[in-house]
Amino acid sequence: MTVAYKILTAEQWAAFEAEGSFPGALVDLADGYIHLSAADQVAGTAEKHFAGQDGLILAAVDLDRLGDAVHWEPSRGGALFPHVYAALPIEAVLWAKPMPLDAKGRHRIPNL
Repeated sequence: MTVAYKILTAEQWAAFEAEGSFPGALVDLADGYIHLSAADQVAGTAEKHFAGQDGLILAAVDLDRLGDAVHWEPSRGGALFPHVYAALPIEAVLWAKPMPLDAKGRHRIPNL
């Protein structure tokens, strides 16, 4: 199983659970795909795009369930990131956990 991760706001996660699929955040919709991160990229993504933002949820996504909608493409620093060219179905989410801020305002990443 190949797993990647999506950082969501609490509101996005609530809508995802209620609707059963996630079409993407505004940046995803603008770019035409859903941005995910590999395990070693989550902290950098949180720092770059969500610095100091509280109430975030980290969702683990089983990429095998998404088939050929997943493309690993170069992004930050030339590293390959998983991009999903389809809505995420809730069935592909293995778990979702909060990413609270620590005393220094950095996100605490759940064990991956």
